[in-house]
Amino acid sequence: MRYLTDRKRAQGLGAGREGTHHHWQAMVSSILLVFLVPAFVVTFAMGLGGSYEDTLAYYSQPLPALITGISLVVGVLHLMNEANVAVEDYVHGVAEKLTLIAVKAFSYTLIAVGLFALAKIAL
Repeated sequence: MRYLTDRKRAQGLGAGREGTHHHWQAMVSSILLVFLVPAFVVTFAMGLGGSYEDTLAYYSQPLPALITGISLVVGVLHLMNEANVAVEDYVHGVAEKLTLIAVKAFSYTLIAVGLFALAKIAL
């Protein structure tokens, strides 16, 4: 039998054994969003104010469509991860599992609908 102190068992695992993983996911997506949000705002502003045909032509170009799609995916995944952390902290039992499923289903549905709409506009 091996004796481990409480500190040794918990070292590097976080309280729920996934804290470090969640932290790094949040950090990476936050850093990506620091660059993507201004790029999205600029590309969105450049396409704003034109007619419907002008907007379709603008988003048919690869750069605005890619920046919009990547911003959508990274932003929603970041939101999903942060919502998961909040649910894990404040909801427990069966309600926690159902809420986590609902958050993931809503997030992936939002990504799918957004990318489908962008593809319809871009193609």
